[in-house]
Amino acid sequence: MNRVPELRGDHLKLRELRAGDHDAFTRILTHPVLTRYLGIDRMNADQAHDAFAQSLAQPHTHPRRKYTLAVCPPDDDTLVGTMGLLVESYGSNAMLTSLVLLPGASAPGRGHEAGRLLMAYGFGHLGLHRIWAGHRSDHHHMPKVMHAAGLRPEATLRQLFRTQGIWHDVTTYATVAPEWKRQATETELAILDATQHLEPA
Repeated sequence: MNRVPELRGDHLKLRELRAGDHDAFTRILTHPVLTRYLGIDRMNADQAHDAFAQSLAQPHTHPRRKYTLAVCPPDDDTLVGTMGLLVESYGSNAMLTSLVLLPGASAPGRGHEAGRLLMAYGFGHLGLHRIWAGHRSDHHHMPKVMHAAGLRPEATLRQLFRTQGIWHDVTTYATVAPEWKRQATETELAILDATQHLEPA
C-alpha cells in the first residue's frame, strides 16, 4: 500500500482515513451547508457511502493519484474534517482539494495548516514541483486561507463547474517548491525533509 504517514502540525494532524471515519465523512458530504462551496453537489447517504469506500481504497491504487486525508486534533484521532490532494497525470503538479472542517471542530480557522502539512508531504515525498488550489469566486473567506497556506493568486477560470444548478467561476492560486520552501515553518521543513527520504509503502 501507498500510505501517507501521520502529518503532525502545531494545531492539528492529518492521517489516512479509517473505517471508523464513515459517519463523520458521510456527515460532510450530505450536509447542505458544508457542501455549498464544494465542486460537487450535496450527496444522499448512499452516494456518500460509495464516496467514502472509494476514498478508503486510495492507498491501494498504483500509481496513487488521490489523497483524501482525515483532519484531526493533535492529540485525538477523531475526524473533524478532510483535506485532499489530486496528483495530475502529467508534469509534477497537484491540486489541493476537499478542505472541509465540521462545525464545532477543535481547530477553527486552521484549514490553511492542513493544506500546508499536505503541501510539505507533496513537495517532499511526492517530489512535486507545483501545487495549486481554487475556490468559487464568491467564497469570500477563502482568499485569506489561500494566502496563509503560501499560495498566490493566478487566474479566474470562468464557469468551471456546475452545482446547485448554477455554473461557477473559480479563482485559482499556486506555488512552486523552491518558493514555498523559503517560507515554510520548521515543522513543515521537518516533514518535507523526512518524507523526501521515505521509501514508498
